Order: sequence, then structure tokens, then C-alpha cells
Amino acid sequence: MSDRTVVIVSAVRTPIGSYCGSLSSLKASVLGSIAIKECLIRVGLEGSDVSEVIMGQVLSATEGQNPARQAAIRADIPVDVPAYQINMLCGSGLKAVMNGYFSIKLGESDIVVAGGQEIMSRAPHATYLRSGVKLGSCNLVDTLLEDGLTDSFHNIHMGQQNIIIKYYIFALGKFKFYVLSCLLSIIAAENLAEQYKISREEQDYYACKSQQKAEIAINAGYFDKEIVPVTVTTKKETFVMSKDEFPKFGTTKEKLAKLKPAFIPSNGTVTAGNGSGINDGGAAVVLMSEETAVNRGISPLASIVAFAQVGVEPKIMGIGPVEAIKLVLKKANWTKEEVDFYELNEAFAAQAIACIQELGLDTEKVNVNGGAIALGHPIGMSGTRILITLLHTLERTGKKKGVASLCIGGGMGIAIAIERK
Repeated sequence: MSDRTVVIVSAVRTPIGSYCGSLSSLKASVLGSIAIKECLIRVGLEGSDVSEVIMGQVLSATEGQNPARQAAIRADIPVDVPAYQINMLCGSGLKAVMNGYFSIKLGESDIVVAGGQEIMSRAPHATYLRSGVKLGSCNLVDTLLEDGLTDSFHNIHMGQQNIIIKYYIFALGKFKFYVLSCLLSIIAAENLAEQYKISREEQDYYACKSQQKAEIAINAGYFDKEIVPVTVTTKKETFVMSKDEFPKFGTTKEKLAKLKPAFIPSNGTVTAGNGSGINDGGAAVVLMSEETAVNRGISPLASIVAFAQVGVEPKIMGIGPVEAIKLVLKKANWTKEEVDFYELNEAFAAQAIACIQELGLDTEKVNVNGGAIALGHPIGMSGTRILITLLHTLERTGKKKGVASLCIGGGMGIAIAIERK
């Protein structure tokens, strides 16, 4: 592999739409194409300059062949430029950037557009009819839940995996085993609960802070530069959407405390208010070698220092960012203290709190503009979204080093380390 430095020169996303909200009439490839096109315009590139397009997308049933290719063509990328789709669940959008990075490092590509797109609102219900229904009912499967939000190994919803009321770390030599404990766990484990206690109140407090930070950031215009407006035409009207739709302005701990548990009615702690949303959106970045950027007179937003991806026990997939961040810091030869900002995807407040506590991160550096609890979590887009937000936050504040990371369904984690010159 070459020693070429890979840089990010442009980073754009659409606003994030609510579930069955303002963007739900559009295909994912439409949102992806809008982000791709704007990314290229901002740095004066033509579609013909692009070597390859890579887009993350999880829910693609009925979206047509290779939605990444559709997005590329819609964005006026020439037909002779290849494009492909990645499904690594919540990590898809960041894995797309990772693949683009390696394509340039290997000398296979010169300029790569990478990103993520998702319209969770359009995920269809499906059934198996190839061999007919000989007797009885014909049940429909919700592909949003089946393909996007349900663990295939234990047949449980992602939210159930993150009811981390207490979780424990048993050390054995060089290895650590993370054991999830719900309220029905063995009482004897209470002895270890003193180390990590993540109560309903803590989760609601975290979620409230995420909403409040997002509200401040939106009102201050911090997201304006990273967002490209989307024009939506329906049967009734045409309108332009330029702001994220999901944040709940005026959120308080008291309001969150009134919400009922989502998964364990009697004594659960995860609610609709302290978990991320089901959302729609598209995002893209432009990657190239530092040499190419210099030759074209383009100023990079940041260079990619390192990537990391790990596997963890599927039942506690939410802890994935812990090992991913540890590994990416090791590869970058950074300490956690020298990182200026962390973007940690908030699948659930309990999951985010557990990761922050285990890593010992300064909370003032984590998701400074709010996270997925407030902004939303279009699963195929989120990996690129948190990277884009991190890039623009570093630029706006004049800081240098950032790390972005996500947990991934099935028990994985992914992370990237970036640095501004």
C-alpha cells in the first residue's frame, strides 16, 4: 500500500427527516444524489473527475437495483464511473468512506465520492409467496424491523440490547467479557453494579442534553454549512427543507420522565425519548490524495489518520465503539486526551453513557452539537453524517483532531480519526 495521504475535501448532507415526515416521499437515491452533486459543486469538480462512488444503505427492498448507482447517475456522474452499495448496518456510511480511503491508498482510484443514504420511512412490509400459501394466514414482515433493527442471532430489537441498566466487566488476563444485565438479571450481580449504574434518570438527563445542544446549534446556524436544502414536491405543495426535522425544541427532563418504557413496560428504562429516531437522509464526502488536492488547488477539510473496526458480543452491540475507539487511537498514536472532539453515534442514551464511562471521555468533547437522539439516525447515512458534523465542527472552532464512531448491529464497532492541518 502506498504512503499517500488521503484527505477529505468536501462534506455535505441533507437535512434529516422524521419518520414518515417531509422527506418520506423520496427515494434514498434521490437524497444521496443531492448530497453527491453539492459535494462536487463546492470544490469545483465535475462528475467526470470521479473514479468511483460508494454509498452505504441498509434498507433497499423495492428501491431498485444498486441504489448507489442510481444516486451516482442522478448526480450526473458519467455512466462509465462505477458505483456500489455497502450494508454494514449503522456503520455503512463510515465503511463507505473507509473503502474509498483504501481505494485511493492502493492507487486504484484518484477521487472517490463516499457516503450514505436511507429512507427508513419507505421500508416495505413483505411476505414469502414464491411457493404459494396452501393453508392459513399470510403474515407480513416489517423489513424496517427485520433487516434494520433486529439482531439476527438473538431475535431481539436493538433497543432491548441497549437496556444497560447495569453492565459488568469481568477481567481475565488480556480479555474482557461484557455481560448485559437487565432488571431480570441475577441478584448476586448487584455487587458489581456499584461501578456502572445507568438509571432512567441518567438516560433522560443525557437525552435532554442532546436535545438542548442540538437546539442551540440549530439556532446558532452551526449545521447550515453542512446541509444542502432539499426541494420536495408532493401532490399538494412544493417546499424547501433546509433544517433537521427531528429535534424536539424545549425538551426537559420532566417531559422525558413522563414517557413510558418502550420495551419493558413494568420497569424498563429505554423510552422513545432517550433513544434515537427512525429517520431519512443522505450524505456524501469527496476523498482524494493530498497530492491531487494540491495540484487542483483544493484546500482539504482534514486528512484521514486511521480507521478501526471491531467485533463484540451481538447482545451488547452498543459497546462496539469502546474497542473501536481504543484501536483507532492506537493506530493514530493519539491519547484520548489530545482528541478535540468526539462524535459518538447515540443509538440510545444508555449505550452512549456506557461507552463514555468505559472510555473515560470528557463529556464536554462528545457530541457538542447534540447527537442522534436529537438529530435522528437514518441507519445507512449516520456514519457519514457524524463524520461530516465532526469535520465542520473542527473547522468552525479551529480545532485539529477528531474521532467519530458508531456501534453496529450484529455486534460490531467502527471508528475514524481525522486531523486538520
